[in-house]
Amino acid sequence: MRTKIFCDIADIQTIKKFSKKKIVKGFTTNPSLMRKAGAKDYKEYCKKILKVCLNKPISFEVFADNYQNMLDQAYKLNSLGKNIYVKIPVCNSKGQFSGKIIKKLNKEKIKLNITAVYNAHQTLKILKVINKKTKVIISIFAGRAADAGKDPIPEFKNSIKLAKKFKNVEILWASVREAYNFTQANQLGCHIITTPPNIIQKIEKFGKSFNSLTLETVKIFIEDSKKSNFKI
Repeated sequence: MRTKIFCDIADIQTIKKFSKKKIVKGFTTNPSLMRKAGAKDYKEYCKKILKVCLNKPISFEVFADNYQNMLDQAYKLNSLGKNIYVKIPVCNSKGQFSGKIIKKLNKEKIKLNITAVYNAHQTLKILKVINKKTKVIISIFAGRAADAGKDPIPEFKNSIKLAKKFKNVEILWASVREAYNFTQANQLGCHIITTPPNIIQKIEKFGKSFNSLTLETVKIFIEDSKKSNFKI
């Protein structure tokens, strides 16, 4: 099994460029990336993205914090295209599990990306409210967990094991910190990893030997020292 690479970006020109790469199988976005990309009107910006991302799956996230508004936003986003996964946080800001909305949207055959997941217990709760037909991505935030001193690996192992009975469910490695995360995700059997463009560019260069890396690094040191005009 080979882990699929999604690009985590909302900049339209970058999406246009990376959608042409065979290594990139899909895209993920979020409101923060949208704002950073200069979006003013969220729905209209999603439409602009879809003009350059026609066939590959892409996740658009709701940002409401209560059931009815989340539901309304989910319907509007889903209506924009057939390649859309509606991104739903696993809980709202009050810590209330989003099970009710996940169950309803899943039952209505709307593809979902459940985000901000951190452990296998949350994965199990999600699996208990979905069917075995409509596609669901469960995004586990590895990097943020590691930043908090938590080991995300056991949570991935257990989540992947739990999801084996669901052919419609994919476990996604989110919150990437380095290119090696792709190797880790692949070794674990993660279905997807989503990563910013600069990490994808590093993954494309995989395969250098330790000797070539050493030589490359030393040459960089030499060049930097020349630019600095240092003397001892």
